[in-house]
Amino acid sequence: MLRKFLMAVVLVGWAVATVVTGMLLQPFVIPIASTPPAVDARQLEQHVRYLSQDLHPRNHEHHENLERAAAYIQRALEAFGADVSIQEVVVEGTRYRNVIAKFGSPTGPVRVIGAHYDSHGDTPGADDNASGVAGLLELARLLGRSPPPRAIELVAYTLEEPPHFRTEHMGSAWHARSMSAAHRDVELMLSLEMIGYFSDEPGSQRYPFPALASLYPDRGNFIALVGRLDDFGQMRKVKAAMAGATTLPVRSINAPATLRGVDFSDHLNYWNEGMPAIMVTDTAFMRNRNYHQPQDTFERLDYERMAKVVQGVYAFAQRP
Repeated sequence: MLRKFLMAVVLVGWAVATVVTGMLLQPFVIPIASTPPAVDARQLEQHVRYLSQDLHPRNHEHHENLERAAAYIQRALEAFGADVSIQEVVVEGTRYRNVIAKFGSPTGPVRVIGAHYDSHGDTPGADDNASGVAGLLELARLLGRSPPPRAIELVAYTLEEPPHFRTEHMGSAWHARSMSAAHRDVELMLSLEMIGYFSDEPGSQRYPFPALASLYPDRGNFIALVGRLDDFGQMRKVKAAMAGATTLPVRSINAPATLRGVDFSDHLNYWNEGMPAIMVTDTAFMRNRNYHQPQDTFERLDYERMAKVVQGVYAFAQRP
């Protein structure tokens, strides 16, 4: 009897562990093979270099640099044929700007893909988050050449960093609220949050919870997709598209927001409005030790692998 009981406990434990692992990691997603167009790694570097060097620092205390960054992004998006508009973000009497570019159908459910263009304090912010903005601009170039079958809205956000982080003043909070006010059906939001730092060194990847280290690689050579448990189905779609687009490994996690880092970017504000959202990230401070440091400079990024991230996001954007 005791033996049967112990066997039952083991089987139940195994079943629970299997279900939990499946919910967290999405290990059995079948990649959807595609051949996205090439992304110019040199152009990615040029965008990152300009934002992190010429417009440094670009925080709320250097309004002129934020304005120059917004203008640079706007010009690039217009050159790619997007329908571009400006959303004013007014905080304590100062006007900032979200830059919005629309592609595809003007009606129907929309996929929002965004990245913040401000940086933390006086840091160059190459990975955080000139990399995300560069990816957004290259994505716009591809979408301009081959319009997507559905509505796509690319948004460059202002004021993601402290002191506005996790407040109603974030540019992404303004955009998410405007989508709710317009009763717009947001199918999914993707937040491009640090997509340029990779490492093949053993031990280069860390995790917020020790048990995760046994489930994921110890090398920071992959791009991560981070979402809530509620976004399980959407995660499978994004992961399948991105994993089938290039040879870059794609890892994912669906976890409660209580897990440190899960809600550390602009996607949080879409969750707050009841919209599905997923972060696309190199895992920030869990990998890049230059996070929020003066050493977060353009020459430390891997533009070839960053290009593959953009190709993966493009593959998802083109999925019907």
